[in-house]
Amino acid sequence: MNDIERAIGSMLVTDLFVEIPEDRMNPEDRLRDHFGLDSLGFVELRVQCENTFGITISDAEFTPENFTSIRSVAALVGTLQGRPKVSAD
Repeated sequence: MNDIERAIGSMLVTDLFVEIPEDRMNPEDRLRDHFGLDSLGFVELRVQCENTFGITISDAEFTPENFTSIRSVAALVGTLQGRPKVSAD
């Protein structure tokens, strides 16, 4: 995982209380199906990403496609920070 993906994994454990250890997280695991995020969890993840990475995620960007997996959220964060899309490692 890259730095953004690791930071998101840490948020999931620390702030959203996901019970899967960070070292067992796969960036492609689905946030809803694998980690058990519900609608409130997705909103909290959005806020944590905005605060941690200094970005603003618009309502238009807060979509299921952008919040499917750690990798998809990391790609959105990278784009909003002006970085190229996150590539698969």
